[in-house]
Amino acid sequence: MKDKKDHINRKGIILAGGTGSRLAPLTISVSKQLIPIYDKPMIYYPISTLMMAGIREILIICSEYDLESFKKLLNDGKQWGIKFEYAVQKKPEGIAQAFLIAEEFLNGNPCALILGDNLLYGSDLINQLIMVNKNLSNATIFGYQVKDPERYGVINFNENKHVLSIQEKPSNPESHYAVTGLYFYTNKVVDYAKTLKLSSRGEFEITDINNLYLKENNLNVQILGRGIAWFDTGTFDSLQEANIFIKTIENRQGLKVGSPEEISWRFGWIDDKQLLHLGNKLKKSSYGEYLIELLKE
Repeated sequence: MKDKKDHINRKGIILAGGTGSRLAPLTISVSKQLIPIYDKPMIYYPISTLMMAGIREILIICSEYDLESFKKLLNDGKQWGIKFEYAVQKKPEGIAQAFLIAEEFLNGNPCALILGDNLLYGSDLINQLIMVNKNLSNATIFGYQVKDPERYGVINFNENKHVLSIQEKPSNPESHYAVTGLYFYTNKVVDYAKTLKLSSRGEFEITDINNLYLKENNLNVQILGRGIAWFDTGTFDSLQEANIFIKTIENRQGLKVGSPEEISWRFGWIDDKQLLHLGNKLKKSSYGEYLIELLKE
């Protein structure tokens, strides 16, 4: 019998709950993560990010109201050579609540959590994700330079770029490096989440998780450079910016951004026959035509 350690595998979590109140009235009748960014539902982008890291088991956490819509869109994931499971967030109480909801799904495995409204794109991003995913011993978060850091968790460095602390939405930020909505954690994360108390905002703060790892000297920070784009598409402006960005990239290059079908095919998780099947189901759209054209490479 193989040692249990041989079966350690990082699992993915997408937090797609919440009310999307900043995007009302768009989100009164539909989940924010089901709103399109150019030619795909928003949730395709975080799914693609986890897939590019090599993660094939993903838990979608959403509201009970939106559960059937997500299942209708994504099914069980077999069509893409991966596996989706679903869990309901009954009451939004912060990002770190996701680990309490996902405890049974994780079953002691390390995980990667991405927020359902986060979009990442860049030429070397896939290599960075694969490298981070292979490190099962340390937690890793990603820093990104922004002009309005007070909106985010902010990473404070010393002169040697060593992380001193992480502050949640500080009124006087000590740096311009925001923590993105993508986090890679060890199998200790659920235990850490269980120690948290609700903050003054009434939330289980992800910053508290990061600071627990930092206290144990077990937190890596990967800086995303100028070649990487990161969008937190939770406002009208950022949603529009992401739409324009994806439209520009795709029309200029003729390549799709955030296509789970293409990623699974290039990784060998589905074969040519399955890709053609998926393309034919959507062949009346430019997206379906693109999938079929991939087979002519």
